[in-house]
Amino acid sequence: MSHDDVPPSGAEPTQPLPDPQSAGQLSAGQQPYSPSPPPAGPVPSWVPPTYQAPPYPQPFGAPPQQHRQPPPPRGRVPAWLWPVVCVLALVIGVLGGLVGGAAYEGLRDQPGTVAGGLADVDTVSEPPLEADNGSIAAVAQKMLPSTVQIIAEYDGQAGGATGSGFVLDRQGHVITNNHVVADAASDDGPIEIVDQDGNHYDAKIVGRSPVYDLAVLYVPQARRLSPAALGSSRRLVVGEGVVAIGSPLGLSSTVTAGIISALHRPVTTGDSGNDSSYINAVQTDAAINPGNSGGPLVNLRAQVVGVNSAIATTGGSVGGESGNIGVGFAIPIEQVKITADQILRTGEARYPVIGAKVRTGGDSDGKGAEVDSVQPDTPAESGGLEKGDVITEVDGARVTDGIALIVAIRTHQPGEKVEFTVLRDGKERQISLTLDGEVG
Repeated sequence: MSHDDVPPSGAEPTQPLPDPQSAGQLSAGQQPYSPSPPPAGPVPSWVPPTYQAPPYPQPFGAPPQQHRQPPPPRGRVPAWLWPVVCVLALVIGVLGGLVGGAAYEGLRDQPGTVAGGLADVDTVSEPPLEADNGSIAAVAQKMLPSTVQIIAEYDGQAGGATGSGFVLDRQGHVITNNHVVADAASDDGPIEIVDQDGNHYDAKIVGRSPVYDLAVLYVPQARRLSPAALGSSRRLVVGEGVVAIGSPLGLSSTVTAGIISALHRPVTTGDSGNDSSYINAVQTDAAINPGNSGGPLVNLRAQVVGVNSAIATTGGSVGGESGNIGVGFAIPIEQVKITADQILRTGEARYPVIGAKVRTGGDSDGKGAEVDSVQPDTPAESGGLEKGDVITEVDGARVTDGIALIVAIRTHQPGEKVEFTVLRDGKERQISLTLDGEVG
């Protein structure tokens, strides 16, 4: 019951209750209800009977229905209040715009960034070729329009560094290696991409990661180029056929074929004193030469499964400038997606750290990674890691040396909780660390 149905406090009903003895008696002028008589004449069998709802008279002897009085009108809003409300709304809107603009100021200043990362760009996820495709020619036909040559000038040298890349989406983003554009970025030199038809487009660096040896370029004029389909390196098997596409030695649109030689190969590229990259690499014998860097490694469904990044040389180093000897390495596409998403969102990438230094030299006995030092106020210190500890496993995966440890850690993300198996004084123990993060 609402408050309108309740009489004022202290008031009594204004109508008397009906006399029980008069129940069933008709008031003057009131007619009893009877249904309408049936129509005269025969009714065809196909005509459905008609029904008439009976009237709903007042109960016998009930008082006449009382009509409620409408509630009194509410007071009107003073005329002077509306201008105040409008001014207040305008002030709130202006403040909100200033706050929102400040939050995205960095994104506007950094060309090519996208607030939603990979989720806000138009990539291609469906494989363009059938699963049983065995034609390298079909793969080349699909992938060549999505692969570009990259020319990065520095120190005023025309030509500068050359490499390869592939189109990530229809918004004009291109993936390549960091080492292809690093010198041009440091010298603020011009960067161009060249498509299959020889068209040149100016490119800007959205962001780059020396740690993962990846970079994202923004080429607005190249939005008409076809994005490459992205696959999965986790589904690869040793011996599976793959194709490498790029511009080795400046020879654009070059296609080579081979197989997957190994998976989860921990390698490091670059000079240890200058932005070394540690890669949990896909190894292939497809011919990769200088200039292939940044180009796609593709399965036979024409899906990118890795980014060609380094080659082994006869001198034992990785990433040198000598020719192909059948040992090439590619960054898994899963890591490419993670790093590209971070760069698209913020213009920079992050990598996980534990706050401990380990030996990465060639004197390892293959039994684990020995901790050289533990930095203060880091996950390693808070987790109880000590100098001299030998880390043998990361989340159950075996670690043979310092490089393998760094690669294993960098397959995770900052904030993840990771279990380390540690050998100390001949005894094995488990240490759980929550990974910290740094930009790089």
